[in-house]
Amino acid sequence: MALTKVFFLFKERKDPKTRFCLLPGPKPWPIIGNILMLIKGKPVFRQMHDTMLKMGVEICCFRLAKTNVIVVSSPEIACEFLRKHDKVFASRPDFLSAELMSGGFSATALTPLCDQWKKMRHILVSRIFSPTSLQLMHDKRVEESDNIVHYVGNVIKNNEGMVNVRLVARHFCANVIRKMVFNKRFFGKGTQSGGPGVEEEEHVDMIFTMQKYLYSFCISDYIPFLRRRLDLDGHEKATRHALENAKKYQDSEIDLRIKQWKDGTRNEKQDLLDILITLKDDKCNSLLTTEEIKSQVMDIMLAIDNPSNAVEWALGELINHPELLEIATQELDRVVGKKRLVQESDIPNLNYIKACLKESLRLHPVAPFNLPHVSVSDTVVAGYFIPKGSHILLSRPGLGQNPRIWDEPLRFKPERHLKDDGSQVNLSDPNLHVFSFSIGRRHCAGIHLGSTMSVILLARLIQAFTWRPTSNTSCIELIEGLDHMFISKPLHSFAIPRLNKDLY
Repeated sequence: MALTKVFFLFKERKDPKTRFCLLPGPKPWPIIGNILMLIKGKPVFRQMHDTMLKMGVEICCFRLAKTNVIVVSSPEIACEFLRKHDKVFASRPDFLSAELMSGGFSATALTPLCDQWKKMRHILVSRIFSPTSLQLMHDKRVEESDNIVHYVGNVIKNNEGMVNVRLVARHFCANVIRKMVFNKRFFGKGTQSGGPGVEEEEHVDMIFTMQKYLYSFCISDYIPFLRRRLDLDGHEKATRHALENAKKYQDSEIDLRIKQWKDGTRNEKQDLLDILITLKDDKCNSLLTTEEIKSQVMDIMLAIDNPSNAVEWALGELINHPELLEIATQELDRVVGKKRLVQESDIPNLNYIKACLKESLRLHPVAPFNLPHVSVSDTVVAGYFIPKGSHILLSRPGLGQNPRIWDEPLRFKPERHLKDDGSQVNLSDPNLHVFSFSIGRRHCAGIHLGSTMSVILLARLIQAFTWRPTSNTSCIELIEGLDHMFISKPLHSFAIPRLNKDLY
């Protein structure tokens, strides 16, 4: 009896699973785990959130075949994962959607932890999104900010004041990235109004289609023998189609530019593509292959969703709360005036505009979860044993709408982000009370660019135009889509120019 007791005590000390709390979660079935439960009825991400709400937990483990998928809505636990233990959770899952979009894991954001990721991450931080590069691209961003005001002004003239805000926001964000990467706004001829042509509309549609399928629930990602054999969800076909149609515009531009640098017809760096092409290793050879360049460009293009979504929701909420829209307008009139358009240099003084955007990011995140993290070893977080290979999903709405953290969490209240001492409002939140941008080793390298694009777009739209609901409604219906986090229908609003004609 004594020997048996000693044996079990020794085993308990050796086995870390027995010393820590078990993760709460629904009971899994043998082999398939919780897959059947999650695919019934609502989209998987809504099933996960509903399960956590019913269980009353802020961390929950769903077993998908052999994979532990751990969803977190506690900011404190989320910070433990991405700050205290960020080295352990610095990898990504090798899902087919991510593999396709990253060119076989040759770019940055979607690539699992490896030497390739370290190489591309260093390039992204030190050369692409460095302060020097962003300053070099300043005039290109200003050009697109001016163009969007001109374009909206033309839309108002042609459509009797009616504006599709979603089209405007996505058009602007895509234009900024295209201008910075390719030094051109349009792949085709565009339109006389300054808006997107059929090429640009298809390009943006394909980008958002890829975003729809990126890391979305796909049975074959969790049951490996089905991968590349049975496209049960139809995700692979849709992803490949979208990728092919986006790359037909991008890749031809990249191939032409590489040829120009090789034959000497181009010798001056004018955009981010030039920077990527001219990077050299220690032996003065090209640091990046053609495929790595194409994959990294796609990586950058995929980031247009967060700023455009934040602005669309923010403007919709402000139109439904005219008293808040008036405060934002007054701030712009006070800081900038009506004789010039708002510029990036004004951003530090636009705290209320930034508060509106931060509230939009809190209340209406672009996606249900962050990009997934994968544990590279066994570890313990918040007293829970986390096995190697676990997938960690931080719930964006769970963090941003957590009633422990926020008073009236479902109400749009920009003033909650203003500080008593008048210090600057930042769209990023290191405490993850708002999941606007990630933290830790996998933090978003384009935080500054994304924040700048968001603030300038919202500020220009509010400064240059007076907005109100359409003529037959008293307010705009702001309802989240069932299978996504965007407004269920594109935001349409009535707008009137409010500045001197020469500014349009």
